[in-house]
Amino acid sequence: MAPDRMRRPATALGDLRLVVSDIDGTLVKNDKSLAPETVSAVKRLRAAGAGFTLISARPPSGLGGLIEELGLDGPLGAFNGATIFQPDGKIVEAHRLAEDTVRGMLDLYERHGVPVWIFADGRWMTKTRDMAHVAQETIAARQEPLVTPDFEEWLARVDKVQGVCDDPELLGSIEMELKERFDTAATIARSQTYYLDATAPKMDKGTGVRELAKAFGVELGAVAVAGDMPNDLPMFRVAGLAVAMGQAGDDVKVEADVIAKSNDENGLALFLDRISEARADP
Repeated sequence: MAPDRMRRPATALGDLRLVVSDIDGTLVKNDKSLAPETVSAVKRLRAAGAGFTLISARPPSGLGGLIEELGLDGPLGAFNGATIFQPDGKIVEAHRLAEDTVRGMLDLYERHGVPVWIFADGRWMTKTRDMAHVAQETIAARQEPLVTPDFEEWLARVDKVQGVCDDPELLGSIEMELKERFDTAATIARSQTYYLDATAPKMDKGTGVRELAKAFGVELGAVAVAGDMPNDLPMFRVAGLAVAMGQAGDDVKVEADVIAKSNDENGLALFLDRISEARADP
């Protein structure tokens, strides 16, 4: 196996005690499937004495099947780390958006004519199913959307506002406007090239990884993180070792210690086996 390209000095592989992985574009393939090779690699990692958990922009429901397939028994992060929960679904802590922030964001998206989803009370709400990415989100969230003419009932309890747009230039413009207006009231980042997420302020994947490391009793320097999108960068900046997937953009790769193969090439599984081998080597 060709070695991954190292970017800068980082924690030695054999000293890592916990791996925190993004899901879409990292743990799973582009068709949202979990490869048997990845399941086996996670098992070997845990047998080698290192922990493994997940952090994602997905709602908790979107992690349920993966928890079962991987046999995970420690805390996990949803909504980019704004919600920490146990494998049985029990919420450890949850941080949400203020109602006036949500209203302002919805008004902005409506003005631009861009559809938006909200996540609240464990549900995913949309005003229509007749739009892009609904089918794949149904797989990722592990639930059918609730189609509703308006979001009024949930505005005081929103975990995530998600803009959905396949026009990169338009979504980029909206992202800049959201950050200008709501920079202190929300955490705003792309979780996919066509998804723009807004979650609770000061609660990003970096904060989530800090909480997960604490829960596992592991110092941040002994934590490796893996991801592929800009919303993964906050956790790259706090972990002992950061892994970017092969298909990630240059803005993500430049902040990584390791460039793995792509998610469709089982890059995470190959990298996990490097850790397992390093921990087994006296």
